[in-house]
Amino acid sequence: MPHALLRSRCLAAAAVVTAAGLAATACSGGAGDQGGHKPRYGVPGGKQPVKGIDGAGLGLGKPMPLTPFHQPVRKPNLLMVTVDDASWNTMQYMPRLRRLMADEGVTLRNGLAPSPICVPARASLLSGQYAHNHGAVTISGEGGGVASFDEHRTLPVWLQRAGYQTMFVGKYLNGYGEQDAPTHVPPGWSRWHGTVDPTTYNFASPTVNNNGALRTYQRYSTSVISDISNRLLVQGASRQPWYMWVNYVAPHVGGVPGPDDPATIYPDDPHPISTTTPARRDAGTFSWLGLNKKPDMFETDTSDKVLVPNAHTSWPPYRRDELRIAFDQRVESLQAVDRALARTFRSLRQTHQLRRTYVVFTSDNGFALGEHNLSGKLWYFRDIVGIPMYVRGPGLPHGKLSRTPVTNADWAPTFARLAGATPTRPVDGVDVMPWIASGATARPVPVEGYPVRGGRTPLYTGIVDGPWTWVQGRAGRGELYRLSVDPWQNHNLVKDPRYQLQKRLLRQMTRRYADCSGSTCPTDFYR
Repeated sequence: MPHALLRSRCLAAAAVVTAAGLAATACSGGAGDQGGHKPRYGVPGGKQPVKGIDGAGLGLGKPMPLTPFHQPVRKPNLLMVTVDDASWNTMQYMPRLRRLMADEGVTLRNGLAPSPICVPARASLLSGQYAHNHGAVTISGEGGGVASFDEHRTLPVWLQRAGYQTMFVGKYLNGYGEQDAPTHVPPGWSRWHGTVDPTTYNFASPTVNNNGALRTYQRYSTSVISDISNRLLVQGASRQPWYMWVNYVAPHVGGVPGPDDPATIYPDDPHPISTTTPARRDAGTFSWLGLNKKPDMFETDTSDKVLVPNAHTSWPPYRRDELRIAFDQRVESLQAVDRALARTFRSLRQTHQLRRTYVVFTSDNGFALGEHNLSGKLWYFRDIVGIPMYVRGPGLPHGKLSRTPVTNADWAPTFARLAGATPTRPVDGVDVMPWIASGATARPVPVEGYPVRGGRTPLYTGIVDGPWTWVQGRAGRGELYRLSVDPWQNHNLVKDPRYQLQKRLLRQMTRRYADCSGSTCPTDFYR
């Protein structure tokens, strides 16, 4: 069936691939609390939990026509700033980010991570490919870490060939410095300042490979990354265009447990919730915050959650308090990133580079702390697959909220197009500049998740498209959600008789795109 016809019959559809049972709490390879039973799910009795479909209101019509983006600056500078494990619900506590990126650029509210965990997400930013094509599908083991990724055909290589100076600062792929030599500089980088594992996560004294020379800094990680990146920005103020990728570690877990950490406060808990480490000046400044009170927090009836055992975990009061502490400290750790971002913009202004620079701010994946009883990433819920994403630069509107779906696999081909560079591998993502302000709200995005400790057989596959999420596990069991009637994804519609046509169409899309590559991956956008 042609995709446009399948799509118009479907809806703003797409099946998010669901993570079948292994969920990572940290890129270091930790897994979330393993759950218990796998309940049998039946059609709810009595009144249906969510609305049915009104009439034939499924079709989105024909794909939107492409309107070319008129790029006002030839060979612009390109700056990518990423944080680690940040979720949308922490962005509201970053006032400088809101002023510099949201007010002066575009908030991409439908940013998506097709494989929402560290390594595959970052490899997608480098390659423009989905995880099943770039091969770095997980954290460790088979298909895991930096050793599983082909570094020779990446965005910095393309840009360097197009005349760009390329600069890297901060966290690279997991295992860097352990799976390869700590002084290794990946191809394509003119200036390299990568943190070396395992020191990447200690926050207090990271070791950095500075262009092949190792140095251990006795300073807070975010400050080190900010110092190096700003020095490079000032030095790079020349006629040669540049690309820089700045990777902050916060709010990822790490550091030595402090007196206010769960491991210290609850010493009898054999598996306390891991936390991040804020800068000293920020410690305790958000201890009043507490967890969000959303309908998906500590979901009580999880009988319809058939793919993730952890969704059936119970959270006694002391464990909920551990989650609260973790959330407070995540927000606190992002305060240093917020200040560092403002410093970056000052450097760009003072060196007269801002007007010709595109800036993207995003995270590798989202994160859950109590949503659907989960703690971590990898899963298919929008709190995790959805990622914070902002962009600003020449020719883009100011203060715009866009619901155009943009994935982390899109930025490599987008930057390549802006720079006039040619990718040397088939890319699955698309140049999103023509679509950001187009009014598009839906697009089929294949999603997939793999075992944290290694393995190339996905735990789940699926599609995210507009309001729809469909995911299926290895045994074929699935979960179906429709955000327009259930924005918190509390009700699995897989057995609801009113949605059987949609389930069937979404399963067809999943089969079609689960192993797509390059031109066979979906590229259509819908209003």
